[in-house]
Amino acid sequence: MSRWKIALIVIVVIVLALLGLRMCHHRAGNGATGAENGRAAASRDSAKDAANGDNAPVPVTAVQVVQKNVPVYLTALGTVQALNTVNVRPQVGGQLLKLTFDEGHEVKKGQVIAKIDPRTYQSTYDQAVSRRNQDLAQLATARSNLKRSQGLISKGFVTEQDVDTQRNTVHQLEAAVAGDNASIRDAKINLDYTDVTSPIDGLAGIRQADPGNVLSTSDTIVTLTQVHPINVLFTLPEQDLDGVRSAQAAQGALPVTALDRVDSHVVAGGGTLKVINNQIDTSTGTFQLKAEFANAHNELWPGQFVNVRMQTNTVKNGLVVPTQAVQRGPDGDYVYVIDKDDKVQMRAVKVEGEASDTESLIGSGLKLGERVVTEGQFRLKPGRKVQAYKPGEVPKAPSAEEMKKAAQDGGRRGRRH
Repeated sequence: MSRWKIALIVIVVIVLALLGLRMCHHRAGNGATGAENGRAAASRDSAKDAANGDNAPVPVTAVQVVQKNVPVYLTALGTVQALNTVNVRPQVGGQLLKLTFDEGHEVKKGQVIAKIDPRTYQSTYDQAVSRRNQDLAQLATARSNLKRSQGLISKGFVTEQDVDTQRNTVHQLEAAVAGDNASIRDAKINLDYTDVTSPIDGLAGIRQADPGNVLSTSDTIVTLTQVHPINVLFTLPEQDLDGVRSAQAAQGALPVTALDRVDSHVVAGGGTLKVINNQIDTSTGTFQLKAEFANAHNELWPGQFVNVRMQTNTVKNGLVVPTQAVQRGPDGDYVYVIDKDDKVQMRAVKVEGEASDTESLIGSGLKLGERVVTEGQFRLKPGRKVQAYKPGEVPKAPSAEEMKKAAQDGGRRGRRH
C-alpha cells in the first residue's frame, strides 16, 4: 500500500472521531439543560405555593379592650394570730381532782374547767369565820360595859380613866372584827380559786396536767385561744406606708381578704385593717399591720400562713384586657392589635397591675374598643392578615366542595412537581 493511501485512511479516521465526540457533547448538554429547567419549574411552583400559604389569614382569638372599675390591691404573706391566748394556771396549789372541759372544744368565760382539792382552804375559811364570831361577841360585851360606865360616871361610881379604857377596848375589838372580815374574804377567795374557771371564750388546747397530780401556781393546766374574732399579722414595704395611711384616712377600715398559700381560693373574706404598727423595722425596711376577721366558721386557725390581699384604692373606668394578651419582649410589654383591615400590629403597652386573676389593667398604649389577640400570637408578625374568632369559637369546618377543590389543587401541584 502506498504512502498516500495510508495518509488518506488516517485523515478519515480522525474526521470520524471528531464527529463522534461532538455528537456526544451535544446530547449531554441537552440532558443537563432539561434537568435544570425541571428544577427551576419546581422551584417556581414551590415558591408560588409558599406565597399562597403565607397570604392565607391566620386564625386567632381576639377580644375588645373594655372599661371597668378596677380595685387596687397590696399583697403580702401573713400569719394568723389568736385574738387572745391564755395559759390557765391554778391560783392556789393543791391536788387536781378533775378536769371539766373537752380538749379542742369551745369553753365559755366563767366556765369551771378544773377542780383543786378545797378541803384545806375550806378549813381556813371556817377558822376565819369562827374568829370573827368570837371577836364580835367580845365587842358586844365591851360596848355594853362602855354604855353602863358612861351612865355611872356622873354619879361618881366610875372614873373617867375607866371609861376611857373601856372605850379603847371597844375600838380594839372593832379593829379585830374588821381584820377578821378581811381574813374571811381572803380565805373565801382562795376557796373559790379551787374552782379553776376560764377567763375568756375560746378553744381549749391539749391538757397539760392530769387529775391526781399536785399542782403549784406555776403549773399550766391548758392553753386557751380566742378565735372569734381572729387577727392576721402581715408586713408591707415601707414605701407603701404613705399610701396605706392615706387610704385608711380617706376610707376608714380597709377591706382585707385572706387566701391560701397558692392564691387559688379565698380562705376568709370580710376582714378589716385594724392597726398599723407605730414603727418601721429598720433591719427589713417593712412595717407591720394587723387585720381582724370574724372567723365565724373557724376558717382561720392560729399559726396558719395565708396570703393577704388588702384593697387600698379603686381605678375608675380602667382599660382591661386578658392577661394572656400581654406579651413580653426585649423592649417591654406589648400586644397584637387588629386594625380595620384585619391585619395585626405590635403595640407597646404599660401594665399598671392585675384587674383580676385573669385580667390586667393597662395604663397606656390601648384605646377602648380596640381588638387584641389573646391566642395564636406565635404565628404572627406585624402586617399579617388574621381571621379573628371570639373566645371559645372555633373555625367553621370546610364544606365538601372546599375539601374536593383542595384535594384537586394538591394533586395538580404534585404532578407539577
